Amino acid sequence: MGNGGNQVGKFFFSGSTLAKLDEKGRFVLPQQMRFGLVEEGVLEFSLGLGLGGCLAIYRQSDIQKIVEKFQKKQHLGKYQKFFTLFFSTLHQTGCDKVGRVMIPQILKKAVGIKSGITVAGVLNKIEIWPQEVYESQLNAVLSGKDKEMNLATLTEEAFALLESEEEEVF
Repeated sequence: MGNGGNQVGKFFFSGSTLAKLDEKGRFVLPQQMRFGLVEEGVLEFSLGLGLGGCLAIYRQSDIQKIVEKFQKKQHLGKYQKFFTLFFSTLHQTGCDKVGRVMIPQILKKAVGIKSGITVAGVLNKIEIWPQEVYESQLNAVLSGKDKEMNLATLTEEAFALLESEEEEVF
């Protein structure tokens, strides 16, 4: 999962695991993912809404970049509902001694998490999906049933991004 190392800029999250929420709404975050969230010796992170119907765990340094960029756009009316939802449900948190993370009820409800989840490392964040949603989306892409997103086309387009000279920021 990821390539580890001490250079935070070069670290990336990868891999996935299944987990079950306990009666208090907690799950164990894999140790390697926990290591990737440590900044300046502290294991703290933000848990909030992610893209496409998942939750996401963001490093504190990345959440600061997101905040700075969103602050520049906060006057745009069409994003007000999103900003309210995103920031009112964003939780700064950490793990307990055994690596458990608690998912607040409002976030579980927002993406439809009941018990089983898939925890997926995706570059600079960790996504948390309702297990059935993750599996159905994966199966749709792999089987070719999702006409807009089949594996061959997605792979080709994603690797074409590597050839692009344009530098995206965050």
